[in-house]
Amino acid sequence: MIIGITGVTGNMGSEALRHLLLNPKIDKFRLFILDGDKNLKRVKGLLNKNKKRLEFIFGNLKNIEDVKKFCNGLDYVINMAAVIPPKSDKDKQAAIDCNQTGVYNLVSVIEKMNPQPRFIHTSTVALYGNRTEAHPYGIVGDPLLVSPFDLYSLTKLRGEFRVLESNIEKFAVLRQSAMLHKYMLMDNISDGLMFHTCFNSPLEWVTANDSGRLIANIIKRDMEEDLSNTFWNRVFNIGAKEENRITGYDTLDDGFKLMGGSTKKMFKPNYNATRNFHGMWFYDGYKLDDLFHYQTETCHDYWRQIGKKNWYYWFGRLVPQSLISKMVIQSLFKDDNSIKYWYTHKDEARMYATFGGMESYEKIGTDWSNFKLLNEDKDYENIRDIHKAKLIDYGFDIHKDLSKIDEEDIKNIASLHGGKVLEEFKGLYTPIKFVNSDNEEFMMKPYTLICGHWLNITYKEFKWDFDRLAKKDKLYASIWYDSHEKNEDKLYSFDDNFNAIMEDIK
Repeated sequence: MIIGITGVTGNMGSEALRHLLLNPKIDKFRLFILDGDKNLKRVKGLLNKNKKRLEFIFGNLKNIEDVKKFCNGLDYVINMAAVIPPKSDKDKQAAIDCNQTGVYNLVSVIEKMNPQPRFIHTSTVALYGNRTEAHPYGIVGDPLLVSPFDLYSLTKLRGEFRVLESNIEKFAVLRQSAMLHKYMLMDNISDGLMFHTCFNSPLEWVTANDSGRLIANIIKRDMEEDLSNTFWNRVFNIGAKEENRITGYDTLDDGFKLMGGSTKKMFKPNYNATRNFHGMWFYDGYKLDDLFHYQTETCHDYWRQIGKKNWYYWFGRLVPQSLISKMVIQSLFKDDNSIKYWYTHKDEARMYATFGGMESYEKIGTDWSNFKLLNEDKDYENIRDIHKAKLIDYGFDIHKDLSKIDEEDIKNIASLHGGKVLEEFKGLYTPIKFVNSDNEEFMMKPYTLICGHWLNITYKEFKWDFDRLAKKDKLYASIWYDSHEKNEDKLYSFDDNFNAIMEDIK
């Protein structure tokens, strides 16, 4: 039994390898390592202790010959490689090479293999785009509204679509939620990315340790029994324990508590975005745990471990919080990935996408008493209650077994998108022809459709056209208008140099 893993130097990948190494029935692990990977030092100890069972392929997923060498003879391929924010914001070509081209190459190589390895692909909650208290809960079938200028989510969208539309015999797509990992604090004080987190965003946090445990449990159980009817050829959300469904504000607050501080002492309301982020609470997050029993840790467990390991954070209690804010938080205002930088440099496109315009941003101000925090709302516990979750109209019964979904269901979903089905339904995994609201015809598997995909310009170009599309697409509108006005008419795009562009739709 040989298992191939990409992304092993990442937070989820390293934990997955650590758990997988406990399985004596796996003979060898082949690890794909990016040439010059600076994170290799983070897992050096783990790799050195297990050299006899490890084989290394150094290369780049954008090079198909490297991918062929990696995949040859494997029984499983677990793809956890990803260029994530903030690197995906700084080095956009790297994000394209890994998240998009790399996945295309993996799929193309596996499709031609005989026998084919089983393929597990890690996707992301970022595909769902911005969510608010209006619809904090969602399922795998929610419309995929990747946030404007977020190249990470766009490339991950295209990569996932390629997997779903592939001819791989046994695949699974796992959409990762927000992840708590041991480098989280340090990784987020070197870039303006923390200011992208909306204070009221619903975030469901899973630890890297639990995510790694999930991967190991999947492989172990699949080696013991046939999971064809329960796991393979499906998309899942990687959910967490109920206690781990919190807000962006809570997340920041939990971290600052280690230093005796709070979000209100460290931040002002106008430091952070009010929309154009990504995060969601998973209504269907229990499904993977029912199968593989991986959810063991809470946010409280995580921060307790971080505080114990990084005891020096307690020295922050001896320093005025205003000084820490000035020296650490406000120093990031000069970073070109921060809100303040965009505002100072009059980046109209990003400010409009993130706030609805310069004027809307200026109205936020610095007084917390004038800013509505979701976690202080009297109805917050009702909003968090999964049994009271307000879901959208998906066009089909989300509790229906996959085997029961029929042609009428597929037609209903397409109709909500403002489109039509042009061919007879031949089964969930057989591509048929659709037409979208722009009268463009395309082929797609019905299963891909019920996982939230619907072809638009974002799949082909670096453009986000949801203001226009939502006016004739009820599924898009059901979520998009939770944080956008119906009279907004903007087309967001990147130029050839990845500069942010905003145009009025004529």
